[in-house]
Amino acid sequence: MKETPSESSPTALPPFASGLRILGVDPGLQTTGYAVLEVRLQAPYVCEAGVVRTAEGRATIEMAPRLQVLYNGIVEVVEQYRPGVVVVEQLYAHYKHPRTAILMGHARGVILLAAGLRGVPVLSYNATRIKKTITGSGRASKEQMQRTIQRELGLAALPEPPDVADALAAALCYYYVQKRPG
Repeated sequence: MKETPSESSPTALPPFASGLRILGVDPGLQTTGYAVLEVRLQAPYVCEAGVVRTAEGRATIEMAPRLQVLYNGIVEVVEQYRPGVVVVEQLYAHYKHPRTAILMGHARGVILLAAGLRGVPVLSYNATRIKKTITGSGRASKEQMQRTIQRELGLAALPEPPDVADALAAALCYYYVQKRPG
């Protein structure tokens, strides 16, 4: 069975061409990683990468204010860099921890809303697809992913924190999937 990304927005995808900006996002309730890649002829270029922190270590802060901070942070990135597409890792939940999936769904929903209200299409890839596209192995370790991302993007150091590395991986996955002929 062929796996395809799921579209979370009815907006059509922009043409894949030089200058297209891809916003990769790794959703989190305390820390959300983001990365903006620009399609260039030689290789993808990192325009910006960072995190939106919603709780600064205070996990007890109420949900609504945290989601508002996340929404405002993503909107700021979208408005500043004007990506043509947003790529978010699909939600994975272990059956032993359904509450985690529900809470993460809040963060993911806010990200999709921020993009959707600005007319930016959103795609989701599962973690295995991202890892396989980036490293060739769907079971790649975090360190293997970071080293591959560092090499592929010509970064001076490993991408840190892991939230940023995951956001870069999501954006880079879209880049490679779209770049492939056919």
